[in-house]
Amino acid sequence: MRALVKEGPGEGLALREVPVPEIGPDDVLIRVRRTGICGTDLHIWKWDDWAARTVPVPMVVGHEFAGEIVAVGRDVTDLKPGQRVSGEGHLVGHSSRQARAGRFHLDPETRGIGVNVPGAFAEYLRLPAFNVVPLPDAIDDEVGAILDPLGNAVHTALSFDLVGEDVLVTGAGPIGIMAAAVARHVGARHVVVTDVNPVRLELAARVSGATVVNVAEEDLRDVMRRLNMVQGFDVGLEMSGSQAALDQMVETLVMGGRIALLGIPPGKSPVDWSRIVFKALTIKGVYGREIFETWYKMIAMLENGLDVRGVITHRLAASDYHRGFEAMLSGRSGKVVLDWT
Repeated sequence: MRALVKEGPGEGLALREVPVPEIGPDDVLIRVRRTGICGTDLHIWKWDDWAARTVPVPMVVGHEFAGEIVAVGRDVTDLKPGQRVSGEGHLVGHSSRQARAGRFHLDPETRGIGVNVPGAFAEYLRLPAFNVVPLPDAIDDEVGAILDPLGNAVHTALSFDLVGEDVLVTGAGPIGIMAAAVARHVGARHVVVTDVNPVRLELAARVSGATVVNVAEEDLRDVMRRLNMVQGFDVGLEMSGSQAALDQMVETLVMGGRIALLGIPPGKSPVDWSRIVFKALTIKGVYGREIFETWYKMIAMLENGLDVRGVITHRLAASDYHRGFEAMLSGRSGKVVLDWT
C-alpha cells in the first residue's frame, strides 16, 4: 500500500510502498479515504526537538482520518466490514487508575497513532476496535477526517459553561476557529477571536461568525467597549501558544474568569502568577479529547447544525502531499485534507 513515511532524521516525508498492516483479534482494518494534516504532523515534517525525541523512525505518520472498515478481528462483534468510521488516535492502556475509572484521556500509558505506532497517512490503517467511532450518514468523509481536531476544539470549548457568556479565543488556527464556532453554537453571547494573521482572521470570521481582532492593529479593549462589555471576558480559550496572547487574556478576563489552555508555548514562559491569584482565575489544561464523551457531543452538534466545513481550505490528492504541507507551513491555510482514493 502507499503510505507517507518519516524515514529518518531531517525535514520532509516520503511516499513509499509498505506492507498492509496485519490485524489482531481485537483490531479492525480500515481503508482510509480522507486524512487531515495536523500541527503535530508539521512538527514531524520539520523534525524539531519534540519529534526527534518522540517519534521512532521509520514511521507511517498521520492521525486524522475517515474511511471504511474492510476487515475485523475474530473477537470484534460490534463492528462489521462496510461501516464508515473515524477513530480516536490515542491508544490507551487499561491498567492505570485513570483508565479503570473511565477517564481514558488521562491515561499515562497513552500512545499516539502516527507518532508512536503506525498511523493513518496510508491506504490502510490498523486500529483497535475500542478506538473506532462509526460515522452517521450526515457526516461525510471530508468532515469525518477532521473530527480529531474538532474534538480538541470541542473539549476546550466545553470545559466551562458558555451559555450567555463572553468568550475570548486567542489563536485563529483551525482549532481556534472551530472552538469559536462551537462557542457560538452552544449559546455564548459575544465570541471574539484574536490573532496577528489577517488571512486566518478572515477565515475565522467567515467560518465561525465571531468578532475578529488583529491585535497588531487594533486594541482589544476598544473592541470590548464597542460590544458593550462592562467588566471583561468570562471565559478564555487559549489556542495560540503565545505568551503575549495569554497575558492579554489574563488582563481582559473578569474576576473569577476561567481559562481553558490548549496552546503550548515553546519552552518555559514567564507567568505573573499574582495576576492570576488576585483575579481568582481558574486555569484548566486541555489534552486531546475526552474519550469518548467529546466524540458523542461533537457528532451530536454536527447533526444539529454545527458547520465547520469552511475551515477546510485545501483538498488534494495524497500524492500531492508536498503542496498540502507547504500550505500548512505558510500560515495561509485552514485545514488541508488529503484524498487517498
